[in-house]
Amino acid sequence: MNPAQSACTTLKTLREQSPLVHNMTNIVVANTTANALLALGASPAMVDGPEEAPELASVAGALVVNVGTVTPAQAQAMKLAVKAAQQAGTPWVLDPVAVGALSFRTKLAVELLESKPTVIRGNASEIMALAGQGGGGKGVDSTDSSEAAFDSAKELSQRTGAVVVVSGAVDYITDGSRVALVENGDAMMPYVTGLGCTATALTGATLAVNDDPFLAATHAMLFLGITGELAAKDTKGPGSLQLDIINGLYQLSDEQIKTTARVKINEASV
Repeated sequence: MNPAQSACTTLKTLREQSPLVHNMTNIVVANTTANALLALGASPAMVDGPEEAPELASVAGALVVNVGTVTPAQAQAMKLAVKAAQQAGTPWVLDPVAVGALSFRTKLAVELLESKPTVIRGNASEIMALAGQGGGGKGVDSTDSSEAAFDSAKELSQRTGAVVVVSGAVDYITDGSRVALVENGDAMMPYVTGLGCTATALTGATLAVNDDPFLAATHAMLFLGITGELAAKDTKGPGSLQLDIINGLYQLSDEQIKTTARVKINEASV
């Protein structure tokens, strides 16, 4: 099955099952990511308290952990939740927002790696910093290209066992041996706050319905890239693009995926 066709299968299953996706995310993007998950067909829950997070993580279809505006209390809840997810066999995604640039969250992200994330998704600077090969970007913004971070992504994947996704003009996805390049998207997308976080949330949804984390992550990046590319053709600017992307996720069709997807998958690393 080619990547576009398998992405259609994932989308169909997601919409049929409407998996529960537990989000521990930052205050900047919580509303946007919840709406994106709903639009695609998933069922979001935004729970980050230490009293409830472990319980939900153990029964959810997937857990999303995003350290974008983390507090000490949330950090403790994240540690408890990922341990519960690991014990329950719940797939989970780590988004290391601004890791490398800020020490508290960098230490936290390194600790969270011990609970074996299924997928790690970040921009180039974040992935390089988490791999110990860079100092981080400019706040939450990357100062490196996704291509420059590929070797770090491969090393991080082989060391942790996680699929690693590097977002950028071209998205790189690797499980240490297979490599996918997703070329969909639009130059306006970086001007919309939280689309990287949205990609992470959508990865949680695809993980919940696809047993292959590499394909699940690739499909999530395809869904957002295709939707953003199509939405940008008629939008007036970043403000309306955000809403148009959510609408586009709701309207995403097999035909759009098959005719628009630009993805390459290699069985050996490039």
